[in-house]
Amino acid sequence: MASVVDTSFPPEIEAERWKDLDYILKRSGPFAPADFQAGDETKQFLQDSCKVLIIGAGGLGCDLVKNLAMSGFRNIDIIDMDTISTSNLNRQFLFRDGDVGKMKAEVAARFVNERVPGVKVTAHICAIQEKSVDFYRSFGIIIAGLDSIPARRWINSTLLSLIQYVDDEKTEVDMSSMISLVDGGTEGFKGQSRVILPGVTSCYECTLDLFPTDETNYPMCTLKTTPRLPEHCIQYCYIEEWRNCKGKEGIPDDEQVDGDNPRHVQWIYEKSLERAKNFGIAGVTFRLTQGVIKGIIPAIASTNAIIASSCTNEAFKLATFCTPFLDDYMMFNGSEGIYTFTYKNERKPDCLQCGPAGVSKTITCSSDITLDEFRDILRTDKSIQFNNASLRNLTSDQTLYLTKPATLRQMTEPNLKKKVKELFHTGTELYATDTEVIADRGVNIIVQFND
Repeated sequence: MASVVDTSFPPEIEAERWKDLDYILKRSGPFAPADFQAGDETKQFLQDSCKVLIIGAGGLGCDLVKNLAMSGFRNIDIIDMDTISTSNLNRQFLFRDGDVGKMKAEVAARFVNERVPGVKVTAHICAIQEKSVDFYRSFGIIIAGLDSIPARRWINSTLLSLIQYVDDEKTEVDMSSMISLVDGGTEGFKGQSRVILPGVTSCYECTLDLFPTDETNYPMCTLKTTPRLPEHCIQYCYIEEWRNCKGKEGIPDDEQVDGDNPRHVQWIYEKSLERAKNFGIAGVTFRLTQGVIKGIIPAIASTNAIIASSCTNEAFKLATFCTPFLDDYMMFNGSEGIYTFTYKNERKPDCLQCGPAGVSKTITCSSDITLDEFRDILRTDKSIQFNNASLRNLTSDQTLYLTKPATLRQMTEPNLKKKVKELFHTGTELYATDTEVIADRGVNIIVQFND
């Protein structure tokens, strides 16, 4: 395996530069697993062959790309579609005043490329859903520094779709087809890091019911009839007004709310101001609107640094096998001192993503609700959480509603206002999908009427 020579430094300085890697990778130790192969080849693989993708160039992403570059990784890609704002500068240290308005991924990549010779950081300016399966297949490790549960679910399902099996029963994963996922997240002084081996360990979807849905914080009955807080007005416009105005007021039929799109945020902000005025509520601001849409919790630079370091450490261990990697979850709590705790999540037998195909869920509801209200149940159900579900009646082989393409959505949209008893009967089996959160699978739903 040929090593990439860094011509920026004489050989003796280059050797001194990476001597810490030699201490770790060129000799074994009491904690090294049996499959660790000490020597130059492991170091060369890390520096020359191992490709890492960072998803997100924000608070975690800035720390991650710096840490990886300083840890010996030389082939790094970073994907993000957000621009730099003034509020980012207090913790996203790769950015400066003159970078405000520029793309985060491009600025982060340029900063590290200029300061760490021999490292190649490649920026991608787009949503993760816009990249092909082959793009993700080209990486050995993916590190997610996301602030969105749907985005985490999407990348989790995409990596699961890439795995192949060595047996017909699909019980043993072909490890050469598996791409490791390291997930990091922070909430104020709290954070977590996690290692997911698709098809082997529990996946992100296995623990989905541990996360709150929108309805947990903002009950829909309050949003519709008795809003009391500016957040209530914003959330109502985010959920209801946007959906009701699709195809009108300049909103394309198939456009989903993007909290990073200033035009979307501005639209919801203006609608929220109108609603707040009608109910005599003060306090709606553009920044609060963006925070409600994205579920933003104030970020702390020190927490970002701790979690990014943990994620980098796990990526290093996954690439080199120099010591056992996390199995599989680490929680950090810095609210009252410094506290960490690790534990293993068990795989969920009926997981929508890593469980067997054809998993069924039973939904009990009134026959008098509309199909749109039924979709709201799927959005708030802890085990499903489909924000924009398409529905098909498997019993009668009938399409009930499709979100895409626009022509089919328009054809099926009248069904949203119909009562479910007009469309199917109790005991009917439906098939629900949401391509924004699960790339290639859906869930079978048995509907039971309770009236």
